[in-house]
Amino acid sequence: GSVDQAHLEYLELILGDILGFPFRIHDRPMSADAAYDPVRRQWNAGKLLLALEEMPEARGAKRILGVTEADLFIPILTFVFGLAYLQARAALVSIHRLHPEFYGLPTAPDLVLRRLEKEALHEIGHTWGLKHCDDHECVMHYSNTAEEVDLKEARYCPVCEVRVHLG
Repeated sequence: GSVDQAHLEYLELILGDILGFPFRIHDRPMSADAAYDPVRRQWNAGKLLLALEEMPEARGAKRILGVTEADLFIPILTFVFGLAYLQARAALVSIHRLHPEFYGLPTAPDLVLRRLEKEALHEIGHTWGLKHCDDHECVMHYSNTAEEVDLKEARYCPVCEVRVHLG
């Protein structure tokens, strides 16, 4: 579905700066009908991730990051903020539950951008083979709530940073 262009432009700028390689926006919606689960009223993140890998824009890319407003799940969890497989090229992030309004709180555009940045870095980290980190400030620390996302820093801890540069 449609994603606020400002969110994509922010990610393009900040991820390129943090990770040291250029990100380009390909604002092309993909068909998500096959990933929709009408019982859960959510989209299966695994199915979307596979479709993302098959997009023409993915060919030749070091990494591809899908960004969606859809509410994502995987069969064993009620929801996920995103999904990426270890050592894969594609990662997926959902903004849906990063909005404070989802929890009945006032709109906070800057907070959404910070949360989106952290979750994008987290999922991209998995594509380099990074697992969840025990360091509570590391962006690779597992977050099960938006509040836990807020507690993390938008950076890899020294151990994960080394692994990113080696991968």
